[in-house]
Amino acid sequence: MSLQSHRVVIVGGTSGIGLAVAKSFLAEGAEVIVASRSQEKVDAAKKELGQAAHGHVLDFRDEIQTKQFFENIGPFHHLVITAGDAAMGPFDALPIRDARAAFDSKFWGQYVTVNGALPFIKDSGSITLTSGVYGVRPARGAATLAAINSAIEGLARGLAVDVAPIRVNVVSPGLVDTPIYSGMDAESREAMFQSVAQSLLLKHVARPEEIAEAYVYLAKNTFTTGTVIQIEGGAMLS
Repeated sequence: MSLQSHRVVIVGGTSGIGLAVAKSFLAEGAEVIVASRSQEKVDAAKKELGQAAHGHVLDFRDEIQTKQFFENIGPFHHLVITAGDAAMGPFDALPIRDARAAFDSKFWGQYVTVNGALPFIKDSGSITLTSGVYGVRPARGAATLAAINSAIEGLARGLAVDVAPIRVNVVSPGLVDTPIYSGMDAESREAMFQSVAQSLLLKHVARPEEIAEAYVYLAKNTFTTGTVIQIEGGAMLS
C-alpha cells in the first residue's frame, strides 16, 4: 500500500524513535504532523524534517487539550504514539507517586490520545502504540514498566476488536540509542550500551531508524491488527 499523501500524526515525534518514524513516513510521501510537550523540541523537529512536516505542542495526558488538538487537525489516516515517561526502581523502593506518574504518562497518555483521535481516523487507517520488551521480559527494577507495557498491549488487542476496521497494533522495542540517555555521561552510557549489546544475539543496541521501519510496516499492511511486533535484537532468546 502506498502512503503517498496519507496524513500521519506522530505524538512524541520530535526526538528519538518518534523523530525517526516521522522521517520514515516522509520518505514514503506522507504528510506528517508531529506533537510534543516541548515547543523547543517541536521547533527543532520542524527544522530537521522540512516543510512537509507540521508541528504542534501537546500534553497527551490532558484530555481536553488532546480532543481540541485532533479537532484542529481534522481527518487523517494513521496515528502513531511513541511518547511516554518510564519509572524504574526496586518495587519496594520506587515511590508509588512515581509509579502513578509513569502510568499517567505512558499508559493513560496513549489511552487519552486514542480516545481523542478516534473520531478523525479514516476507516482504512491505523493506530500504532508503543510498549517495550520489559512487558514480556522484565529486568530487576522494571516491575512498574512491565505492568505499563503489558497494559498497553492488552489495550491494543481490545481496541483492535472495538474499532475495526481501523487497525490497532503495538511496537515493542528493546534498548534503543536515543537522546533519552543523554543525561548520562558519555562513558557510562557507552558502557551500558556495550554491556547490553553483548547480551543480545545481534550484538548491537538498536538505532531509532531500525525501530521506525516497524511503524511504517504497520501503517502499510492492511491485514495486520491486534499484534505486537517485538524488535529487541534477540533479547527474548538470549
